[in-house]
Amino acid sequence: MKRFKSARHLQRFVSVHDPIVNLFNVPRHDIPSTHHRELRATAMQAWRQIARHAE
Repeated sequence: MKRFKSARHLQRFVSVHDPIVNLFNVPRHDIPSTHHRELRATAMQAWRQIARHAE
C-alpha cells in the first residue's frame, strides 16, 4: 500500500485492475500474429469504453 493514499484507494484500484488485466493477458506463443493483433484491438476498444465511462 506504499503508493496509495488510503486503503480505500487501494481497494478501488484492485477491484478494477483484475477484470482489466484479463483483457491484456494472452499467452502470446499460443496464437498467430493476426489473431493477436485482433485481440489487442478488441482489448484496446474495451479499455477506451471503460475509461470513457469512468470519467
